[in-house]
Amino acid sequence: MEFKEFSPKQIKVLTWWHNNSPYRNYDALICDGAVRSGKTLCMGLSFVAWAFYQFKDSSFAICGKTIRSIKRNFITPILPVLNKLGFECKYKISENLIEIINCDRHNKFYLFGGKDESSASLIQGMTLAGVLFDEVALMPKSFVEQALARCSRERSKFWFNCNPQYPQHWFYQEWISNAKSKNAYYIHFTMKDNPSISENIRKRYEKLYSGTFYERFIEGKWVAAHGLVYPEMSDLTAFCDIPEVIFEKYYISCDYGTVNPASFGLWGKYNGEFFRFKEYYYDSRKMGAQKTDEEYYKALCDLAGGFKIEKITVDPSAASFITLIQKYGEFSVIPAKNNVADGIRQVSTELKNKNIHICNTCKDSMREFGLYRWEDSMSKDVPVKENDHAMDDIRYFVTTLMEKDEEDNFFVFSANRF
Repeated sequence: MEFKEFSPKQIKVLTWWHNNSPYRNYDALICDGAVRSGKTLCMGLSFVAWAFYQFKDSSFAICGKTIRSIKRNFITPILPVLNKLGFECKYKISENLIEIINCDRHNKFYLFGGKDESSASLIQGMTLAGVLFDEVALMPKSFVEQALARCSRERSKFWFNCNPQYPQHWFYQEWISNAKSKNAYYIHFTMKDNPSISENIRKRYEKLYSGTFYERFIEGKWVAAHGLVYPEMSDLTAFCDIPEVIFEKYYISCDYGTVNPASFGLWGKYNGEFFRFKEYYYDSRKMGAQKTDEEYYKALCDLAGGFKIEKITVDPSAASFITLIQKYGEFSVIPAKNNVADGIRQVSTELKNKNIHICNTCKDSMREFGLYRWEDSMSKDVPVKENDHAMDDIRYFVTTLMEKDEEDNFFVFSANRF
């Protein structure tokens, strides 16, 4: 990666901790704002430079929502730059550890995923000189507080970056709104603060989002969700014909229901993109009869249609159905990840990036996309619990099966590169 210039805000991120900086006495740095605004890369480079400027033989933490997201946002773009700058970087995959050496100084950077409340236990007992939180707004408060409590070394500092969420989010309320009392230096970024992004690319990114996600990720605002959850799918032109190709892999995502509708989706992968080209949808209220696990399993087999299914993911609350699939041994099944707000964000991104496609043969998905709305809430991102069954199984596909496919590909890439 080549750097032609840095914007004034990027320079502040790169130098705020230096002895000659007027901001050096702050305990923390907070960077929020638009996607592709240049905050993450500069913060990562600055974090390592500060660590070697102030410490040696010390431990630091780099925290993301998942280890995979840290690899994507930190390891892949930043380690090659550090190597070019003369740092020796050793990435120990099995230990989630990066050892970095420069001249006579050696420091360790531990990687942690803060995906849920249980993650706080992972970081207990450590003594850290500093911690960087990438995508901090996607982490639970308990994990962040536990990591901060580990920073007991003199001159330790906290580093936060994130894209905006809803106005009552705990991080906005406790840190951004109280930056002065927290002795935190706050910098808000827009895409114009990233000189490496041209005007044409900025316009392209502006087309990738709509509604709430446009306001948050392009305009960088902490706003409440409102209207359709996926406004980009409100037009029939958003749905495609089944492509005339031979898919490379097949997956099935399931939202299980007895009283509520059940929705299963069959997905095909081709050239890095995923197509939902067939589905099964059963509404027991509408049909006047509930189905058993065995009947749903038969419907699942019919949907698979003789294709080799790589993985099936199922609503994690449907324990009996998961057990039945495992008993027959025909398919490999994994419980779905079920973080609704984060999952919706991921689905919206993949739809706008054209990484997933909904074929016009999936009529119930098309119907639900036109009805799926946010609750009128300022305190959290919550969709109305109606017309959401195909929406749930699509979310399970993106957060569980699609992430699993990406992780498998990334593992091969990492093993070859580092």
